[in-house]
Amino acid sequence: MLNKFLKSKLKKRLDENTLRRLRNLPALIDFTSNDYLGLGRSEDLFELIKKKTESLPHQNGATGSRLLSGNNPYTEEVEKKLAGIFSSEAALIFNSGYAANQGVLSSIPQKGDTILYDDLAHACIRDGARLSLASRFPFLHNDLNDLEARLKKAQGNIFIAVESIYSMDGDLCPLKELIELAEKYDATIILDEAHSTGIMGNGGAGFAASQGLEKKIPIRIYTFGKAMGVHGACVLGSQNLIDYLINFARTFIFTTAMAPHSIASIDCSFQYLSKHIELQKELKDRIRIFDTESGKIKIQKLSSKTQIQGVIVPGNENIKKIAEQLQQDGFDVRPILSPTVAKGSERLRICLHTFNTTEEITQLVQHLSKL
Repeated sequence: MLNKFLKSKLKKRLDENTLRRLRNLPALIDFTSNDYLGLGRSEDLFELIKKKTESLPHQNGATGSRLLSGNNPYTEEVEKKLAGIFSSEAALIFNSGYAANQGVLSSIPQKGDTILYDDLAHACIRDGARLSLASRFPFLHNDLNDLEARLKKAQGNIFIAVESIYSMDGDLCPLKELIELAEKYDATIILDEAHSTGIMGNGGAGFAASQGLEKKIPIRIYTFGKAMGVHGACVLGSQNLIDYLINFARTFIFTTAMAPHSIASIDCSFQYLSKHIELQKELKDRIRIFDTESGKIKIQKLSSKTQIQGVIVPGNENIKKIAEQLQQDGFDVRPILSPTVAKGSERLRICLHTFNTTEEITQLVQHLSKL
């Protein structure tokens, strides 16, 4: 019975041309990873992490959850450093951004409360909301009028879940206006800074901090597996918030803590960025080059001023063929298919990095113009 069910579901995906497979591509020019600042491939950061790890008590794993045997003074020290970097009272490390978002949204909103989330919010926000006993409703992407209409009908404590930079469209949240709206309706903003961590703000403190708005947002989530080049995440907020999550967030309570090496990687990554903050400017330069060059050709490009760029080519079969052609030409660009994005908005998701040269970006755009 199980195999019959599994085969039928996989066949349906295959028939729809949406079946996912793990792939190992040859060495291509990277326009697909989230390693925006190149820290994931930095040999200097690798050596820094190695040196720091060797200075710690020799221990391979955390050995248990933070509430059992997995806590230690160094992890708490790094959390204090993160609270300082992100201008917050306290911080709590989670194993991933997915776990952090899920933990926050599944544990804080209660029955009778309302969660309103952006229609393009990441799956972890949707999954966390679904695990909550609160009512949950999407609002049109970055549409504050639609959000306000839903705020007027919301009941109980109200939570608004949004992202700083949206992972598929690459556009920014209208944060200042959103904060004003949340204050009007006494709603709590939950801000996922996954794709802005590191690339914006002093010390890599993200989009809200770059706008001087971080103190206006009660719950912020930062991810380290993208621009910071390592792994893990943290939730920032009041000490009461952190104490609450320690007691009620199941993705924190019931999972093995991060290994000392992973904690050291987070610590060293921010230490490294603090001494190489010029990487933020270098990334902006790459974004400007792509924007200038792509403006010279006729493509249906999404409006984005960030490191995430999208070129729309409707149809799963069409976009897969174009991505395969680009890969054959030496560019690692991946197709984003429906249902990951809405049908008709299938796209190439192009990620820019500090290590992409002007020549590489120009060549990519030239190849796009021929497809």
